[in-house]
Amino acid sequence: MAGKKEKFLSLKTDLVFKELMRNETVRKHFISDVLGIPLEEIKSVRLENTFLSRRSRKEKQGILDVRVLFNDESKINIELQIRYMDRWDKRSIFYLTKMYTEDFSGGEKYDRLKKCIVINILGFAGDPHPGYHKIYQLRDQEGRLYSDLLEIHIIELNKELTGDRLDDWIRLINANSLEELKMIQSRNPGIKTAIEEVRYMNLSKWLRRRYDMYLIAKADQKAFEDTARRIGLEEGLAEGRAKGLAEGRTEGLAEGRAEGRTEGGLEQSRQSIFDLLEEFGDIPEDIRKRINTEDSMETLRRWLKASHQAESFDHFRENMK
Repeated sequence: MAGKKEKFLSLKTDLVFKELMRNETVRKHFISDVLGIPLEEIKSVRLENTFLSRRSRKEKQGILDVRVLFNDESKINIELQIRYMDRWDKRSIFYLTKMYTEDFSGGEKYDRLKKCIVINILGFAGDPHPGYHKIYQLRDQEGRLYSDLLEIHIIELNKELTGDRLDDWIRLINANSLEELKMIQSRNPGIKTAIEEVRYMNLSKWLRRRYDMYLIAKADQKAFEDTARRIGLEEGLAEGRAKGLAEGRTEGLAEGRAEGRTEGGLEQSRQSIFDLLEEFGDIPEDIRKRINTEDSMETLRRWLKASHQAESFDHFRENMK
């Protein structure tokens, strides 16, 4: 009986794409091709912490896919989004402006502000106009550049190739099998290195196991959210009816529904984090206690994403701060 054919680890998966971007040669060539900067002018493209800082618990936490500190301390955020997401433009601007201001505090000189670039790789149509690579900057109504400190690149994977230097990168990200990888005949050293990396990743038992855990965690999270939504709605309706009858007010129904949803969602989020962390063994008591006592859904969502990316308990602790 023939063995079961293993699923190809596609670069359209966050986990695999991030693993590829760990390779410095790949990062340099990709950024060189996207930004149109000669390779010899790129001195540094080191990876940074993907969590954007925030000034208070109420402020929204930004979590980036791949974050790079570039040459003169300019910042680059590379985001991969395959499925359609509402208001992607607003999300992209949020991350861009947060990167721009995160290291700046009152009393400092404005020259501390560095150029920030967002590269969005989309699996859906960003706009109806032709061309898969678009660059947005701050310009006046006649096209004159006001400032180059903020820059957004949109790369759409589903549009027709144009013969541009990015064509092979799109072929690489869109590849769904080792056979399709072989068909990419490129002279670009970055592409050649990336192809070898993807081949290696498809042979790596460790990454395949982590990929399987990643898919399971995503499926579990979706199931947990659906279950929590259903249970929360049912409990909320029951409690809301009781409150409404006892107090003679319709507000009780809304309050009960909200309370049920929130508590169910918190518990399921905690369990999802525990399920992922157990990959490293018995969860240390300090981590377990912090997760069990955390009552902010926003924080638990951030920790859930951190647990996907963690390489050890210590690594996870650092991203909990």
